[in-house]
Parts: sequence; structure tokens; C-alpha cells
Amino acid sequence: MITRDDVQSWLDRLDGGSLQVTEIDPNIWVARNGDGAEFVVHYAPPVLLLRVRVMELPPAEPRRGELFRQLLEFNARDLVHGSYGLEGDHVVLTDALELEDLDYSEFEASFDSVTLALASHLGALAPYRGQ
Repeated sequence: MITRDDVQSWLDRLDGGSLQVTEIDPNIWVARNGDGAEFVVHYAPPVLLLRVRVMELPPAEPRRGELFRQLLEFNARDLVHGSYGLEGDHVVLTDALELEDLDYSEFEASFDSVTLALASHLGALAPYRGQ
């Protein structure tokens, strides 16, 4: 099984080593990319969790309903790894990976998929921000 030290070394390799990685609690890291996105990586055997906060929810209907529909469509159509969800009043993009047979290439593919989804979906989600 993959250890926390393996995860630390994988984080150090991601994006050619250009991420700013900080361990904020034992087994929980925040990785910041060049665009300012903050990814939380949580080593929680038997899984490894990736999460990025996307935006706050719009304060009222009908915008929330429209946003939820858009997020469900992204989940069904565009996401290979992970899914959009809610955490309190925030939209998050998450993925969970099984540690038992995880290797670096799978971890990197998941991280890249989440990063690409975030970059490609932000334009469509922009109208829901701050409303």
C-alpha cells in the first residue's frame, strides 16, 4: 500500500515540481499551482482524497438550480476523475483514489483531470459567482 511518504514525494514531482506544497496537518497537504488554485490532498487510508474549492454558491434560486444542473451535466459528460459536489456553501471538485494499487501515473492523471476540469469549466461557472 502507498504510504504518506510516497504521497509527499508524488506531490513534490507534480507539475515538474512547480507546486507550492505545505503539510497543514499530519497527512493533509495544500498544493497551490501557478494559477492560484489550492488543492487539498488528504491521505486517509484506504483512500487518497483530492479536493479543490471552486466557488461559493449563489445566494438564492433560481440561480442555484441552474448551477446544480450545470454541475450535474459536467459530472456526467466531462469528468473522468472526480465529481462536483457541495461542502457547506461552496462548490468543490473532488476525487478519491484507492491506495492499495495506486501508482504515480494514476495520481498524476487524477490531478491533471481535476486541474483541466477546473480550468475548462470556470468560464461556464463564472455567471454564477457572486450572485
